[in-house]
Amino acid sequence: MEQKILPASGNMKEFENFLKSPYEIGVYLDMHIAQLKNISLMANQHNKKMIYHVDLIHGIKNDEYATEYICQEFKPYGIISTKSSVIQKAKQKGVVAVQRIFLIDSHALEKSYKLIEKTRPDYIEVLPGAMPKMITEVKERVKIPILAGGLIRTSEDVYAALEAGASGITTSKKELWNLFAK
Repeated sequence: MEQKILPASGNMKEFENFLKSPYEIGVYLDMHIAQLKNISLMANQHNKKMIYHVDLIHGIKNDEYATEYICQEFKPYGIISTKSSVIQKAKQKGVVAVQRIFLIDSHALEKSYKLIEKTRPDYIEVLPGAMPKMITEVKERVKIPILAGGLIRTSEDVYAALEAGASGITTSKKELWNLFAK
């Protein structure tokens, strides 16, 4: 993924701003299942590739069956989830699989490493992403590209995460969307 900033939308207004942006790939975080068709249609009309956070689609269970349905019906560019079964199904369907992990403490991190070894996602989204040392550690340990998300509030946070080894930044902070816009 060449794109350094992945605009993340949590509502239709943010999504419409993403559609007007020069970015090709975007993330949709929080939606109702009834919105999925319209969001997918609008993205296609604007030649945008969407990554859907399956764990945050209300009205559908975040499991491998929902993932299969979403992949077949809406053909997303990618899927984000904390669940290994969702990641495995996305990979099986040829969709970019992004495993989201939370840097809470050492125990949670070790548990995440085991999960990543099992699923081998295409990317790992590390939250909070405003922890450059941890981005470096995770990247060196798993040898999988990192997306940094969560609590990235300034351009300094963006540059620090990228310098630490993140391939890209997922952010809903519109002020940061312009950093690498063409």
